[in-house]
Amino acid sequence: MINLDNLKKILIAVEDSVYSDQAVNYGLSLARKLQAEVALVHVNEIPAATPYIADPMMNETSFIVPEMMNIQEDASNALFDRIKKQAGDEVIIYTYIRLGTPKTEILSTAEECNADLIILGTHGRTGFDHFISGSVAESVARRSKCPVLIIPNKD
Repeated sequence: MINLDNLKKILIAVEDSVYSDQAVNYGLSLARKLQAEVALVHVNEIPAATPYIADPMMNETSFIVPEMMNIQEDASNALFDRIKKQAGDEVIIYTYIRLGTPKTEILSTAEECNADLIILGTHGRTGFDHFISGSVAESVARRSKCPVLIIPNKD
């Protein structure tokens, strides 16, 4: 059983979606009630290498466009700004932008920031869609060292 008095830092995995908004709302509400700090993590998946006209004879390969990385970082910061405004001055918020696979980066960020609880939303996929895409929430819940609260999709 989790002791709510021990929840001092809540990690909320965010993205620009209604599922994430529901998790943020829940997480901020819980943080206010428990006077806990919040860490937000936004994971940008590594973009596929962008091909350009490369000369294999010159040992040239495709590359990741730095501009794409800057656009992703700007989007992450805009998302964080929106959430910070929503939280107001009541909640101390830390932000983390990660590049990689969401389940791996959420777990490593939780360890790095010493999270006592991870909150994330779920798309609620079932059947074939779930089989193909898997579930970040499920994977995080199975591998996390701290409790995980999954906020289901409420259409």
